[in-house]
Amino acid sequence: MTLEALTFPDLPSDTTTPEPGQIRLGSEGHKKLFCHTLLTTFDPYKPAVIDWPKLTPDTLARLTSLPIWDIAVQTEGRAGLNVATYGETVPNPLLRQAIALNAFEERRHKHVLHNMVEAYGIKLAPEPEYIVPRDPEWAFMVTGYSECIDSFFAFGLFETACRSGFFPPELVDTFEPVMREEGRHILFFVNWVAWYRRNMPLWRRPWFALKIAAVWAFLVWERIGIAKDVSGAPQDNNFTVSGAQELGVDISVAELMDTCLAENDRRLGVYDARLLRPKFVPGMVRLAHRFMRNPERA
Repeated sequence: MTLEALTFPDLPSDTTTPEPGQIRLGSEGHKKLFCHTLLTTFDPYKPAVIDWPKLTPDTLARLTSLPIWDIAVQTEGRAGLNVATYGETVPNPLLRQAIALNAFEERRHKHVLHNMVEAYGIKLAPEPEYIVPRDPEWAFMVTGYSECIDSFFAFGLFETACRSGFFPPELVDTFEPVMREEGRHILFFVNWVAWYRRNMPLWRRPWFALKIAAVWAFLVWERIGIAKDVSGAPQDNNFTVSGAQELGVDISVAELMDTCLAENDRRLGVYDARLLRPKFVPGMVRLAHRFMRNPERA
């Protein structure tokens, strides 16, 4: 999809806040709440009119040296296709509209990255062909759970880069809408999983649980391996987990975990408290954190 073809989606005319009070997971009220939360917090910025700030030579060199841009662009390209393909299979109008907006925003992230690398002279490898997934539900779940992992660590890395001065304030302001959208996406996804599971027949639920386990197994396998870019050079597929060193920041793993947990809570804490939050990745990080100590800083 070209930038010119990236048109803003139609938003619902009914933006009424879902009913107050407790909601039952899997209920109609639950579906309305997580769909309306995504739809009514849409930010209509346009990648084509982003004014990319001029960077100092040192900052530009640091930015262009990060080994993430090929993977980032390709990940957003696949995510947009995966989400859009699944959305086409959804019969419910409100849910279908929310998923279509999710797909639009994923595609817009790709254009933001494309415009940024062009503005700063970053060379990308040729993109692969994005193939329509044969199993749309599987592809949507892989994208959703992958974002639950990547966004958690990206929140912490982004904040670390801001504090260290790696990203100048102007660049921080430019990327902040993208970070907010990642938070909205994972919030929408984990609530969709809970709603979807509770609305399927009982006989399907064990199979769905196995499918979730298979998705996690695939994502773990993907992240402990080394991805090859199209040129055959090794490229780390794990930047959001190991990226502090690439940012040149003197920070321990325990300190980075603290930042990720705090930023995850801060970014997701602004939304309706009745919505579920991702639990698995923050829970595993908190568990690992018990066995670590922050070294004393000089």
